[in-house]
Amino acid sequence: MAQRSELSGRVSPPQAQTAAVDGAGPDSAGGQRSRSTLANIAAEAGVSLPTVSKVVNGRSDVAPATRARVERLLEEHNYRHPGQRAGRRSGLVDVVFNGLDSPWAIEILRGIEEWCSAQSIGVSVSSVRHGNFRPASWTSALASHDTDGVLVVTSEVTAGQLRELRAADIPIVVIDPANLPDPDLPGVGATNWAGGLAATDHLTLAGHRRIGAIGGPAELLCTRARLDGYRSALDGAGLRYDPALVRYGDFQHEGGFVQGAILLDLPDPPTAIFAGSDQQAMGVYEAARQRGLKIPEDLSVVGFDNLPFASFLSPPLTTVAQPLAEMGAAAAQMLGSLIEGLPLVSRRVELATELIVRESTAPG
Repeated sequence: MAQRSELSGRVSPPQAQTAAVDGAGPDSAGGQRSRSTLANIAAEAGVSLPTVSKVVNGRSDVAPATRARVERLLEEHNYRHPGQRAGRRSGLVDVVFNGLDSPWAIEILRGIEEWCSAQSIGVSVSSVRHGNFRPASWTSALASHDTDGVLVVTSEVTAGQLRELRAADIPIVVIDPANLPDPDLPGVGATNWAGGLAATDHLTLAGHRRIGAIGGPAELLCTRARLDGYRSALDGAGLRYDPALVRYGDFQHEGGFVQGAILLDLPDPPTAIFAGSDQQAMGVYEAARQRGLKIPEDLSVVGFDNLPFASFLSPPLTTVAQPLAEMGAAAAQMLGSLIEGLPLVSRRVELATELIVRESTAPG
């Protein structure tokens, strides 16, 4: 199948597949069995048959508690959508991002699409903001339309969502997981702790003693790992950890600007800042400019990601390179193996980060 790429706010199940459940007629033995199973589930859940049908077909107009109860019973009954995943392939995989407003996401997607294109696999892209937005509807939608597998990028996958995908026999691989994933859930990430350590070591070796840090959202696994590396580097240099020098942003320009301004306005401001993303580093650049500070003469800055624009900033940004496209390709390859029923060499893959020294850092 030739590759096709779809960009949408959510994945919607085709109407034809909705009818397969809602409209199963008496002339279809499979339809009769399906309705019988759904009727039993409806009775056990204490809801109507149409409500169960809505859950099966990924409709969003079902209360979360009701949906969770019905999904649990669907799993217990080993229910399968009529005709669903009966050994057939669609030649399509889904990629679910927690937001698509970042060049970081585009680099991940580039690696996924390059690998999938070489395998003649189509890619459908969805954005699910805030991880748990509409808690189960995106998994319900995937379970009710033709997809061979799903890649979830920087989003939390709850136990209920994982159960639903597994009940529908949909393979899943996570990329840069937001939370500690199920130990059996395959995933690809980067050496975030080592990257935070390398960035901060670079600054301590340059003679800086007050080093600020701006992480991403505090709940994200990658944020915690990068800041743990930062703290380990301070310990290794014999420097005291000062919580006043650590701020949490959003990995975006705005977060870097706001949190950078707070650090630079301290009575004893840092002489260097480790920004947990290149975009946040850009925000720090602007906060420094507005205060008449020059980079790197007055303030050294290190980013994280090595996005394409990093070398074009003024001055070019010292940063920790994260192999984003390679992470996407590696995850797509893992998903391909799962789709083919092949064993994985490893269920957890971490690709190496690398410090790229440019002109945004100087001796402290």
